[in-house]
Amino acid sequence: WEIMTGAGVPASADAVVPIEQVQILEHDGERPCRILLRQPVRTGQHIRRRGEDVSLHDRVIEAGTVVRGAHLMLLAGLGCARVQVVRRPRVALIATGRELIGNPAQPLQPGQIHDGTSSYLLSQLRAAGADVVWRGQAGDDDAAFDAALAQARDAGADLILSTGAVSRGRYDFIPDALARNAAALLFHKVAVRPGKPVLLARFGDGALYVGLPGNPMASAAGLRFFVEPAVRALLGMPLERSLRVALETPMQARPIWRQHLRARLLCSAAGELSVQILPQQESFRVVPLLQANVWAVLEPQDEGAAPSTHAEVFGLGHLQPAAPAITP
Repeated sequence: WEIMTGAGVPASADAVVPIEQVQILEHDGERPCRILLRQPVRTGQHIRRRGEDVSLHDRVIEAGTVVRGAHLMLLAGLGCARVQVVRRPRVALIATGRELIGNPAQPLQPGQIHDGTSSYLLSQLRAAGADVVWRGQAGDDDAAFDAALAQARDAGADLILSTGAVSRGRYDFIPDALARNAAALLFHKVAVRPGKPVLLARFGDGALYVGLPGNPMASAAGLRFFVEPAVRALLGMPLERSLRVALETPMQARPIWRQHLRARLLCSAAGELSVQILPQQESFRVVPLLQANVWAVLEPQDEGAAPSTHAEVFGLGHLQPAAPAITP
């Protein structure tokens, strides 16, 4: 018999010999009729039994799994044309502040700034598995915010995200606006840096509202450690787990405050991992985020405690794994 790779084996055959291990001694013009086997043949060699990879009733994909290329390969190979999946969470984004200019090409007037934060949040939300159903901007007055909130609600958002107006400034109106719109405040202000003023509220229909501070890195950290876990839960995924990695240089953690730090995960020539906390961690600085490949988390320590030698390490997004940079 001659057989192609992957074809069904005739019932009378119990082994397959690769052509490279066969010397053809005689040929009748169409096929070999006398051969020499270069190596001994073992019963069952190069035959794949039905169910050897996946058996009947095997669970091939767990609930909460992100479907990737390997899953599609297996599902298609099993003849599965359709699979039930969780709907992407619908997210709306409201940028507050009359000083913000959404169009990067628009020249700025005195007192105006380009809204770079929203572009980052939109990109990361989509990478996190969210469906951004509405995006808008509100000034610093109640009427403009109420109108934007109504549009976000009408878009069917499961989660509404805003930037700015959550602290104690003159124009920080979000807490009062949420109360006016019948949202129950779950918490406001947490012991983290950056991003202390973050708030979480819930509407009567279960839709969530997360208010992030306006500083770029406070928004970025709030998205990563408050919004993305909510998106993950809405996707039905299990809790995210961190890596515990040695700090390249021991660092004194702060009392009270949990710190979310931009960092680089490094891999030495010996294959050992370490994490380097980047300098210039102020919440207005964007450049260190370009240099980072992970977030590092330091838990608070008491005054006088020894410097931390390890940090919890998370990818830049919950679906963006922590990939180390190779060092000499």
